[in-house]
Amino acid sequence: MKILAFNGSPRGSQSSTRRLLLAACEGAEEAGAKTSAIDICELDIGYCNACGSCYNTGACVLDDDFESVYIPFLEADGIIFSSPVYINSVTAQLKTFFDRLADAVHCQRLSGKYGCSLSTAGGALAEEVAEYQNGVIRMLGGTTVGAVGVDIMGDPGAVDAKIPAAKALGADLVAAIREQRKYPEQEEEHRIRREHMIELVRFNRDAWKSEYEYWENQGAFSDR
Repeated sequence: MKILAFNGSPRGSQSSTRRLLLAACEGAEEAGAKTSAIDICELDIGYCNACGSCYNTGACVLDDDFESVYIPFLEADGIIFSSPVYINSVTAQLKTFFDRLADAVHCQRLSGKYGCSLSTAGGALAEEVAEYQNGVIRMLGGTTVGAVGVDIMGDPGAVDAKIPAAKALGADLVAAIREQRKYPEQEEEHRIRREHMIELVRFNRDAWKSEYEYWENQGAFSDR
């Protein structure tokens, strides 16, 4: 079982968010998974320019580090996102990666996979930003098992106090993958979004040839 974990903080080894992420990875490894952590801020990932090439050809026109991360992303059984709160959201570096996933959204490439999220904030909204990251996982078709957010608020021990919760979240992610756990409310969300994406791609089939071929190979158009 492979878990791919993303740290969105630019602070490297000094990052409180990274400490939480590594704790989640530790919990996942103790539960039997293999984990790999990526510091997204160390990579050269450019902005999506909305050219639509990925929809049509399946490949991005930008020559950067995105593909080196994207392929393992698609191959992973589980995904963990983590970011500090920067003006009510994730860091620009992690958001840039998210914006490069439009093709994966249309094709619901995390269907059948699981994920969870972590966030820290100097002030507030850590739980909300962790849930935003989980929303990205669900937008991609994945199922989320939970989140941990820490509003530090000047408390130097706040992150340490949440390390056990982060470890438990990592272990629960592995358990959910192993059990192929179902969440009824998310199942309905997945169904609605899948149908919407299939219809969107079908409507744009002449311009989005790669995505149309993907869904055709999935048998999505056989009853239409």
